[in-house]
Amino acid sequence: MKAEQFREDLYHRLAVVGMTLPPLRDRGEDITILAKVFLERYGAESEKSLVGFGAAAITAMQTHDWPGNVRELENHIRRAVIMAHGRKLTPEDLELAAGEGDGYERVSLREARERLERELILRTLARHNGNMTRPAADLQISRPTLYELMDKLSIKKEDRSPA
Repeated sequence: MKAEQFREDLYHRLAVVGMTLPPLRDRGEDITILAKVFLERYGAESEKSLVGFGAAAITAMQTHDWPGNVRELENHIRRAVIMAHGRKLTPEDLELAAGEGDGYERVSLREARERLERELILRTLARHNGNMTRPAADLQISRPTLYELMDKLSIKKEDRSPA
């Protein structure tokens, strides 16, 4: 306003509602939600029958810093939909290295543990084609405990089977 590059009256009209939004890297669960929305949008546009993200892709997205925030995530997904070869997107499709950073430098111990549990459960479920008895045995937990963990970690039925 002092440089007369922005109208003062317009500033005061817009300043009625202030909003602070943390960066995407600090909103772990939002990354997956937004990614699914973008996948549906761009999958429909390109008429591809993609079913979601592989476990490694989810981990790569959650551990990436996202300096470009939501716009960067959207662009990675848009490109991945166009270039994907399988039915589930991979870190390679997203142009994100699966081990890019460790992703735990800015998270609490609880969040890091939940990410690791989620990744391990998704990989184990994929290895057993969505069967629930064998993954529970591999993880040395009961089936009810596996279902509880899946609920807690937002792992849905459609996330269980591989591409």
